[in-house]
Amino acid sequence: MSRLLALIAKEFLALLKDPKSRFVIVGPPVVQLLVFGYAATFDVTDVPLAVYNESPGEASRDLVARFEGSRNFRRVATLTHDDQIAPAIDSREALVVLHIGPTFGRDLQRNSQAAAQVILDGRDSNTALITLGYASQIVDDFSTEWAKDHGMSGPPARLEVRSWFNPNLQSQWFIVPGIVGLLTLVVTMLVTALSVAREREQGTFDQLLVTPFHPWEILVGKATPGFIIGVIEATLIIVVAVFWFRVPFVGSLGTLYAGVVLFVLASIGVGLMISSLAVTQQQALLGAFLFLVPAIILSGFSTPIANMPQAVQVLTYADPLRFFLVVLRGTFLEGMPFPLLLHQFVPMAIIAVITLSLAAWLFRRRMY
Repeated sequence: MSRLLALIAKEFLALLKDPKSRFVIVGPPVVQLLVFGYAATFDVTDVPLAVYNESPGEASRDLVARFEGSRNFRRVATLTHDDQIAPAIDSREALVVLHIGPTFGRDLQRNSQAAAQVILDGRDSNTALITLGYASQIVDDFSTEWAKDHGMSGPPARLEVRSWFNPNLQSQWFIVPGIVGLLTLVVTMLVTALSVAREREQGTFDQLLVTPFHPWEILVGKATPGFIIGVIEATLIIVVAVFWFRVPFVGSLGTLYAGVVLFVLASIGVGLMISSLAVTQQQALLGAFLFLVPAIILSGFSTPIANMPQAVQVLTYADPLRFFLVVLRGTFLEGMPFPLLLHQFVPMAIIAVITLSLAAWLFRRRMY
């Protein structure tokens, strides 16, 4: 145990002494936290709006005012002719054109259907669909209040929407918990991937091989710093998510950290496999990023796994981040207990056992 502790202490000293390793621990987490926490969002706000209002009545002015008062739209132009609509969209001066016909107010007064047209820039289909949802909500609210104020029966049916777990549909509540897994994977992978490669590059790994250390002791010594740093990294991001980004945490810390431990072990296993195969630190970094990019894409961090082709969905089962994201979002937003997440813990444990065993086998081959 004493020589194992000495090896762990040596690994920490080597890790903190190397400027590249210190940057890996501090640099990427800070940059990615800022980028993903603030820039990565599915919300669409400040959409440029052009208004073509042919109805001079009170109703049309009220509807236009609702669009202008929404935080999702910003009026940039007032159109007076049909010929101005196409140039406004083509030049991207406006992403949305609200066209109110000349009979809009009269139709409302007669208690008949009144149509208002919304013309969208469909080049970005995702933005167009989200913007259409905002516009539809504004028009629905206007119609309901108009019917109520003028003693009309109103529409026969109205859809009342309530979003469970995320009432205000804030995309930050979905993205920020995922950053815990993303940053933990990046830091843990890079720290462990560089561990053996750094010693090979410096020529000290061969000296380690002739010591009385067994392969499992070298594996534990190399894995422990990455494990500790990974858990600390996850803890810091969790604290930032709760107290800075105000993401609610309604689950159990014990359940969350069970997932953290298993995920970090699985990440360490992959990192040590890469490190044992790499000869230089540059090769180790390239190998780590070769794993990181597909792992993030296939995890469901930004796109649902259910929307991927069936063959690609099968590949996601080898990605520990896929299972950890379910644990994170389940504990943060849903308060899921340990038994309901057991089917996420088991795959991460299996991945950890397989990758750590392969890493130990590769170390043994190097020694003998």
